[in-house]
Amino acid sequence: MAVTDPRDLHIVVIGAGMGGLGTALAFAKKGFKNIDVYERASNLGFVGAGIQMPPNVIRVLDRLGCWEEIEREATDVKDTSIRQGSTNTELAHVQMPDMREKYGYPHCTGHRASLAGGLENGCKKEKVIKFHFSTELIKVDSYEPRPKITLQPRDGEAYQIECDVLLASDGIKSVTRTQMLGTLGVSSQEEDTGQAAYRIMLKREDMENDPELKALIDCDTVIRWIGEKRHIIAYPVSNHTIYNLSTAQPDSNFAATTNATYTTKGSKSAMLKVYETFCPLVQRMLNLVPDGEVCEWKLRVHKALPTWTHGCVSLLGDACHPTLPHLSQGAAMAIEDGAVLAECISRIPNTQPATIAKALKVFELLRRDHTSMLVDMASYSGRVLHLGEGKAKEERDKEFANHAKNGSVPDKWASPDVQKMIYSYDCVKEAQTKFDELFKSLETPAVAA
Repeated sequence: MAVTDPRDLHIVVIGAGMGGLGTALAFAKKGFKNIDVYERASNLGFVGAGIQMPPNVIRVLDRLGCWEEIEREATDVKDTSIRQGSTNTELAHVQMPDMREKYGYPHCTGHRASLAGGLENGCKKEKVIKFHFSTELIKVDSYEPRPKITLQPRDGEAYQIECDVLLASDGIKSVTRTQMLGTLGVSSQEEDTGQAAYRIMLKREDMENDPELKALIDCDTVIRWIGEKRHIIAYPVSNHTIYNLSTAQPDSNFAATTNATYTTKGSKSAMLKVYETFCPLVQRMLNLVPDGEVCEWKLRVHKALPTWTHGCVSLLGDACHPTLPHLSQGAAMAIEDGAVLAECISRIPNTQPATIAKALKVFELLRRDHTSMLVDMASYSGRVLHLGEGKAKEERDKEFANHAKNGSVPDKWASPDVQKMIYSYDCVKEAQTKFDELFKSLETPAVAA
């Protein structure tokens, strides 16, 4: 029987990362009653390193009812220090004590497991959300009028399901994106960033006997050490029990590979070699990393897509706008996507497939320009941070020195003008304000019967 209330639509989410969990929870909070989440992993045993949670995403998490739990383990960032990697000399110090007053929410750092766990616990409280683990999307069989997909359980036979809305949060290696663009006769072109990253977690007990290192894990400061073609950003997480370091450096281990490998076991000696010109303080931290526990990630993006949607199927998060981490907005954008999708589908005037397809296109219109701007800004910031000796670096360092006067910082993550633009952005309020106008402006797409 055809449904008439949008909240009775069958919503299927592919992927249970930050974006997938946020999307499922956002639809549940909007009153949708039939939400299935398919995840290829066997459970949500979250791993990973630290993550920044800026005010724009905390605003969404608070509306979803899970921020209070996440905040218990988070560090409330009060300032940031940008330093020359080789000397530890401070290039700029930006105070951030008034985030709550300016934007209604703090800027926090935390463990990825804490953020994902808070979203997961929020989902578990919603009986309308059902998880299907160890189940991989094999094929999108149709996009309209009702999407059909083939799923492969790890221990079982492949099977097909239908739904009303298919939302693909299946990451940068998105099967949905590849198949959808193939159906439309275009390809998804990966863009080589030339960058890779180490993600490092140091324990308090390993740092507390060194006064300088103890001061780092005790503070509420985000520190970035920058050098030619490389940098390290670091901050405390998990109630100051862990010090997180994330790096960016030239990609040497992945560049020659022809497969889709994104992670590899790294060499401690190779890591130390990459940062051998950095100051003794950084060297002492890197030397604390246990042998055999060095992992390196390839930082990948792809060129802007011609479309995020087709029929009643939409991409979100890294599946459609992956970003370099230099602006700390990747997870935030994915979670915002989910909130905007739920807002758009909840506002449709009827449940016809053509209407759903039109609402998904409104979602893309609401999000495309904003996310593209942040992706470009992250890339730009990385280029500026990684300058080598020369006039451009001299000009950059003058900007750092004069930041208090001109209100702008070359490290765009720390720049007050950029923070104001990103942190004051309320994605849900924008959707509520603009949906009707955008919906009316679009032609209703022809959907196959």
